[in-house]
Amino acid sequence: MITVSAFRWVPDVARGLVRDLRVRWALEEAGLAYEVWLIGPAQQKSDAYRSLQPFGQVPAYEEDGFVLFESGAIIHHIAAKSTVLMPTDDKGRARTLSWMFAALNSIEPHIDNLADLDLFHANDDWAKQRRPAALQMAQTRLDALSDWLKDRDYLEERFTAADLLMTTVLRIPRHTDLIARMPVLDAYRRRCEARPAFKRALDAQMADFAESPQAVA
Repeated sequence: MITVSAFRWVPDVARGLVRDLRVRWALEEAGLAYEVWLIGPAQQKSDAYRSLQPFGQVPAYEEDGFVLFESGAIIHHIAAKSTVLMPTDDKGRARTLSWMFAALNSIEPHIDNLADLDLFHANDDWAKQRRPAALQMAQTRLDALSDWLKDRDYLEERFTAADLLMTTVLRIPRHTDLIARMPVLDAYRRRCEARPAFKRALDAQMADFAESPQAVA
């Protein structure tokens, strides 16, 4: 059985964004059954958990004694098992992998930087000074992505693991209208979110938060 770790509680601002959602979505697309291991801060810091996830983050992934961490690596592992998430030809797989890296390396750091400034440092003078440049950098990367997608439904010929990752990245700045005012990207995000597997994964994550009281252990 596959087990995925997830937080039993996070603030409302993070719900629907925690990265175990990516893994749940991939497993739903691939039709693979899984269990969720809900953890709290004490477990997160424990030696036992750090032996699975060295940085104490989620998700950690365990499958019959085989352990992985980092959502991108886990998604790639799942995608390799699923023709829904990964093409079968070598060139198609390589291009999909390129876009998976692009989502995590070319887009996400700039989106995360902006979200960090807005959500955790909005009242700090240094953050106010830094935000225009951070916004411009994020906008530049998103403009390039929009240009690529303007005549495409997906990053490549069909939905793949790359679209799964890119969509979860585009969900991050939901506290802004950054994506909403870019019609191509907004339509792309909505197209991917309309997939039944995404809805099942999101509902499952939100249900775990609803059923688990805030706890320290």
